[in-house]
Amino acid sequence: MGHNVAELVRLMLVTDDRMTAGRDLVGLALSAERGGVTSLQLRLKQATPRELAEAVRALIRALRIPLLVNDRPDVAIAAGAAGVHLGPDDLPVSLARRIGPPGFVIGASVGSEQEAAAGTSADYWGIGPWRGTGTKSDAGAALGAAGFARLLDLAGDKPCIAIGGVTPNDVPLVLRAGGKGVAVVSGILAARDVEAAARRYARAGSRAEGQQGSN
Repeated sequence: MGHNVAELVRLMLVTDDRMTAGRDLVGLALSAERGGVTSLQLRLKQATPRELAEAVRALIRALRIPLLVNDRPDVAIAAGAAGVHLGPDDLPVSLARRIGPPGFVIGASVGSEQEAAAGTSADYWGIGPWRGTGTKSDAGAALGAAGFARLLDLAGDKPCIAIGGVTPNDVPLVLRAGGKGVAVVSGILAARDVEAAARRYARAGSRAEGQQGSN
């Protein structure tokens, strides 16, 4: 079954080992889903392939929203995930496209013109970092709204989202720049109430879209 990629990326929750360790991952994901998250990107850097696959299957059983796996197209395909998100040091997007089944969603991290060129065949781009972030040590220098817009111009009609330190207050700026949504890690997972945190992002997006529609 195919996915509406622009809808999928409106509000993407990206997990982080340090923030989910010792916590109920499925429970956190369900809370975020209730808050309005439209997709989940499972990023578990410390997990073995078997542990990652088990987590993917458990989340698929529990969630209604699409699930993507960070870095590992092999695990994503074997476990039945909706897609994969690839960084510049992962398997090239073109090769992942060859092995993925029909409808398999492929996202690419883009933080420079060089990375944009390598991600041309991806279904969506995660452009960032929007601002400095502590959840990804190799994220690079903050792009801000101007840098985001510069790379967005290279995407054609590909949906693009901002990632990296994005707050609810940033969501209108991303949408005004032409982005389709945001990807969030600590802004949701570090909150005491994950559902309420996700809802703040979702409402910020809905309000911004409503204002754009009335202009």
